[in-house]
Amino acid sequence: MDAAFTAEQDEMRRTLREILGKRCGPDEVKAAVRTAAGHDRELWQQLSRRLGLPGLAVAEEYGGVGCTPADLALACEETGRALLPSPLFATAALCVPLITALGTAAQRSALLPPLAAGGLTAALAVPGPALATALALTGDNTVAPWSGGGRAGGVQARPDADGDGWRLYGEAAQVLDGHSASLLLVAAHTGGFARSRTLLFLVREDAPGLVRSRQATLDETRPQARIQLRDAPAELLGEPGAGSGAPAAAGAGADVLGALAATGRTACAVLAAEAVGAAGQALARTVEYVQQREQFGRAIGSFQAVKHRLADLYVQVQAARSAAYYAAWDPRQGGLALAQGLEALRVTAGEAIQLHGGIGFTWEHDAHLYFKRAAADELLFGPVHRLRAHAADRAGLFASPTAHVKVAV
Repeated sequence: MDAAFTAEQDEMRRTLREILGKRCGPDEVKAAVRTAAGHDRELWQQLSRRLGLPGLAVAEEYGGVGCTPADLALACEETGRALLPSPLFATAALCVPLITALGTAAQRSALLPPLAAGGLTAALAVPGPALATALALTGDNTVAPWSGGGRAGGVQARPDADGDGWRLYGEAAQVLDGHSASLLLVAAHTGGFARSRTLLFLVREDAPGLVRSRQATLDETRPQARIQLRDAPAELLGEPGAGSGAPAAAGAGADVLGALAATGRTACAVLAAEAVGAAGQALARTVEYVQQREQFGRAIGSFQAVKHRLADLYVQVQAARSAAYYAAWDPRQGGLALAQGLEALRVTAGEAIQLHGGIGFTWEHDAHLYFKRAAADELLFGPVHRLRAHAADRAGLFASPTAHVKVAV
């Protein structure tokens, strides 16, 4: 394994940090999240045209850059430093891999080029607060009834009467950037209770019967929406089964769940890098503050107790960064890297508020932006102990010893 960054990666990091340093300060972030889109559209187009950020995960044949997950993780580390509100994660880390893995040749040709150019944004909608389960981050997505199990609730899909399309009915909450996305990937159940399976469907922003509303969230820098589908027309993602209007083949449900799990592994690596970027920036701002704030005639950063706390934070952030970089190279380790990154961000954000003293406790202070990101991300993609427990289960750490013992007769 060669962990060194290439000259192109270093240049991308430098350019992205320069742009975000000028256009994405705390005041700009607060202003952007209060717009209707929840992000700065002009900045998003600049990042798309100049750096090709949404195209990092798209193959070159579809107009993308064709980079590895490490490049996307490296970019998200920089966006995490600035807490950039943008559709990058929802589009590039969640939807692009699913369209690439499951879409037909026609769907990939029609959707991936505009996604790579930034003119089209996408969001993944799963029923209920089950994003972590659907992506197999905290458990096996083949056994948990995260999408309704074919009963009432969740999102249900049925073929059109003429057999040319599908109709969706139901709702999904906590859809990242769902209020502004041009395209929705909706996980829905079909086949009834006896043959129930989860499939993915494409729903356009102007589809009749689609109702979207932005939700009030703890972390405004990661906007979420509630999606309601009232007999909305949809297109199946992937090849249909044999016969007009028939659902996908019997194995398609398993393929969808497998693609969701694979997407979840890459998303973990990206989220881990993003959390590390935010934690590193929160630590840097805290170090800068304690060097300026004076108490008893000297900077509080000169006190040994403060030095010890900052040193512990530095070690934790660097360890999380190493784990995130390794997961970017091997996404199978993404769950553990995400757990370490989220924990580092939570602890660093908490200490940042403490070490900023009286001003740190005010809700309007910038330190709370990092605290909100830490708390909201753990609610969405964690919690940390479940991420680690799932990784331990997959590694067989707590398997019964007797299962590996051969009894001699």
